Amino acid sequence: MSEPKKLFIKTYGCQMNVYDSERMAEALGAEGYVTTEVAEDADMVLLNTCHIREKAAEKVYSDLGRLRPLKLAKPDLKIGVAGCVAQAEGEEILRRMPLVDLVVGPQSYHRLPAMAKAAEKGRKSVDTDFPQEDKFDHLPDRPRANVRPTAFLTVQEGCDKFCAFCVVPYTRGAEVSRPAERVLAEARGLVEKGVREITLLGQNVNAYHGAGRDGDWTLARLVRELARVDGLERIRYTTSHPNDMADDLIAAHGEEAKLMPYLHLPVQSGSDRILKAMARKHTADQYLRLIEKIRAARPDMMMSGDFIVGFPGETDADFDATMDLIRAVNYGMAYSFKYSARPGTPAAEKTPVAAEVADARLQTLQALITSQQRAAQEAMVGREVSVLLEKAGRLPGQMVGKSDYLHAVHVQTDLPVGEIARMRIVSSAPNSLAGAVLDA
Repeated sequence: MSEPKKLFIKTYGCQMNVYDSERMAEALGAEGYVTTEVAEDADMVLLNTCHIREKAAEKVYSDLGRLRPLKLAKPDLKIGVAGCVAQAEGEEILRRMPLVDLVVGPQSYHRLPAMAKAAEKGRKSVDTDFPQEDKFDHLPDRPRANVRPTAFLTVQEGCDKFCAFCVVPYTRGAEVSRPAERVLAEARGLVEKGVREITLLGQNVNAYHGAGRDGDWTLARLVRELARVDGLERIRYTTSHPNDMADDLIAAHGEEAKLMPYLHLPVQSGSDRILKAMARKHTADQYLRLIEKIRAARPDMMMSGDFIVGFPGETDADFDATMDLIRAVNYGMAYSFKYSARPGTPAAEKTPVAAEVADARLQTLQALITSQQRAAQEAMVGREVSVLLEKAGRLPGQMVGKSDYLHAVHVQTDLPVGEIARMRIVSSAPNSLAGAVLDA
């Protein structure tokens, strides 16, 4: 019996890329590949790339350059580039990096097995189409091996918003929602394998409009159906757009106990002038009124957001408006970035804010976010929360999991992975909480 082929995948970027990498591994697993954590042991190295961060393509080319000695030492090694940089760069990757054997976009990775077979026969291939067929129809069922108590499940891809700074509509394509019954079937399969928490993924997940048995379903309808799946105890979703935060979804947060009290709702700026330049199609006040509605439905909601500082044309007054919005919302956590141009996007043609100004603003904003995050964590001390245990901790007898509010919690316990335990939070550290299990 021949040795199985080994696959090493490096994943860049968001949760959807993590999900995509898992599905790629499953697709290639049907062709005899098993995953390895060591690139030097691999028969195929696959870089699953992200185009959101600054100089994303150049970082991928740099990583490919570091693979050159490995390719020279193992001439039969196959190297592939997948994901959003693959979609954006296409044939250019093969031109710049002849060591690459295949390039596949995020909508075409169900074709990886055929591309891998071609690579094994010495044929290079590029597939960055937006195919008409649903890739999920052509992927194998998810195996039981390596299933954790939490899982990602993609329900929607692409974006029609065309924010001026964002490359996603060009690399992921138009908004497409998976049929509801297929999502439910995958969720049930995950629960049968031991999953207790599912995070629904989409570039614009709350725009979900998947075909259901009685017409298109909204994300709220999908969540309510998922809440009826026996054994599924927690539901989350990300990432959302304020313009698609519909009333039925807000209501679901107040009515469905399995829908967790944590919401990532990016706003990007608190300045109406900058929001208009970003093509966000909402105002700061509309966002704040939306937060009020959400907290009226679920008063303990932990809010998270995204912010871009130094967007072209941003003045001190615009930045001050962003700081005012952050103070008004009082985030439990947030992600913040200095603006960097993405080729092909409308904002890339505009003059950026001076780097030193953008750097200073980012530091100021992050200091405020950090203070809010620490205050939110310290406010948890003494409270009782539910924690889903996900893995062993660093210390003997320690387990680590996530609270309802997505805080990392560590605890001394002999409870197993997958258990949801009631705990009292006893202390707060910069990036985690310590809990003590309560008697049943």
